[in-house]
Amino acid sequence: MEPHGDTAEEKEKEEDEEEEEEGVTITAELLKATTGDFTLESILLLKLRARGIVRLGSLGHCTNLEWLDLSRNSIVRLDPLATLKSLSVLNVAHNRVVNLEPLRWCPNLQSLNVAGNPLKDLQQLRCLMGLQRLENLRLRDPTAPLENPLCSASTYRSTLVEMFPNLKAIDGERISGRGEELLGLWEDLESFSGSSGGDEVERCGGVEPWVEAEFWEPRLSRRRSIVEEAYRQFGEVVEECRELSRSAEDTIARARRALSGSSEPNSYVF
Repeated sequence: MEPHGDTAEEKEKEEDEEEEEEGVTITAELLKATTGDFTLESILLLKLRARGIVRLGSLGHCTNLEWLDLSRNSIVRLDPLATLKSLSVLNVAHNRVVNLEPLRWCPNLQSLNVAGNPLKDLQQLRCLMGLQRLENLRLRDPTAPLENPLCSASTYRSTLVEMFPNLKAIDGERISGRGEELLGLWEDLESFSGSSGGDEVERCGGVEPWVEAEFWEPRLSRRRSIVEEAYRQFGEVVEECRELSRSAEDTIARARRALSGSSEPNSYVF
C-alpha cells in the first residue's frame, strides 16, 4: 500500500507543479497597470483578488505597501512578502498557502486573514508569535465558508489565545478589550447599589438598626471609588476612539488616493 501512497502523492505534486506553471505571475507591469502608479514603491494599497495568481514575483518590490488583498488565488508560497515591512493588513484567504514563515518579517502586521488554506497544525503559526502588533487573526470564515484543517482541533481557540496574548479578535469574534473591563466595573457598581444599608433600615419600620450608622460609610466610599474609576476609564476609551477616528480618516484618505484610478473603490474586504 505504501508505494501506491507515494505514487498518489507524487502525482498530486506533479499536478500542483503543472498548475503552478500555468498560473499568473505578478510582474512590475501588472502592478503598475492595476494601480496606475509609475513606481512600485509608491503603491500603498493593492487588490489582486481572484486573478489566478500563483507566484508573487515582483510584489516584494512594493516596499511601502500597507494593505494587500490576494484572496481567491492559487498562491502556495509567500516568500516575497518578507520585504514588506510596512504591511499592516493582509488577506490571503482561499489560496493554497502551507507556510507562513515569511510573515515573521512583517513587524507592522495587524490584521491577517488566512482562512481557506491547507494549514494542518497549530504549530505552523508559531512563526507569527513575534508579531507584537498582530491583533486580528482569521483562520476560518463561517459565512464563506472557509477554514483550515487545524481549526478542527479541540484546543484551537484556547491555544491561539495562549500563543498570541495581544490578539483582540479571532475569526471575527472579539476576545478581550476595554469594553469588558468597563462592564465588570458596572456590574460591581450595580452589586453595591443593590445592597444599600438604607433599604434595610427602612424595612425595619423604625426599629433601631443592629449596626452603627457609620458602618455603611466605607461601602459608600468604595462605591464612589468605583464610579470614579469607571468615569476615568470611560474617558480614556473615548480618547482612544477619537484617536482611532483620526487614524481611520487618514487611512481612508490615503486609500482613496491609491484607488483613485480603480473601478471598484469599495471592494476591499478583509
